[in-house]
Amino acid sequence: MKKKRWWIIVLVLAAAIYFLPRYTRYRLPIGPARPSPAKSQQQMARLRARAAALQHYNNRGQYSSTVCFLVDMAMESGKKRFFVYDLTADTIITSGLMAHGSCNTSYLETARFSNKPDCGCSSLGRYAVGNKYQGRFGDAYKLHGLDSSNSHAFNRFIVLHAYDCVPDNESLQPICNSLGCPMVSYHFLGQLSKQVNRSRKPVLLWMFQ
Repeated sequence: MKKKRWWIIVLVLAAAIYFLPRYTRYRLPIGPARPSPAKSQQQMARLRARAAALQHYNNRGQYSSTVCFLVDMAMESGKKRFFVYDLTADTIITSGLMAHGSCNTSYLETARFSNKPDCGCSSLGRYAVGNKYQGRFGDAYKLHGLDSSNSHAFNRFIVLHAYDCVPDNESLQPICNSLGCPMVSYHFLGQLSKQVNRSRKPVLLWMFQ
């Protein structure tokens, strides 16, 4: 009887050793990998350089000197690449996901850029965030292109707006496309609206690569 119990214990332990790693593998949540410290430092240095350049651009003080929006289009659309930057504290306030234009294709995973009318593409460059209005998808902000690369933005109806296909959380997969507008989630647009409404002067948005 004791010998039989001993074999049962051995079989139970062997089964536990065999199946437990497999069970754990499928039960543990798998999320996006955290950025390495070196990569985070490089990203911060990149943003600081752009923020400093915007402050120099705003030497006449016609735009907000306290906050700006920085969009790093070198990042994948599944990553938070739209940054709200505190110019006074020289740091990031918050960040969110942003969809790029499809260039009138069925789907464009990696952004392409153009300033041509009706191209459906995103346009790199600096923008002044203008007046809020009620658009097709709710609150939206007019955008005034300030560079030759985005000079047709206003006439192209390129605006800052939200749409429900844009998630709040990062993903390993690319997100949906817009028709050229910087398109964010409704929750993130609410955060951006607070910054725009709080500012006495137009906020600068810089989309760069």
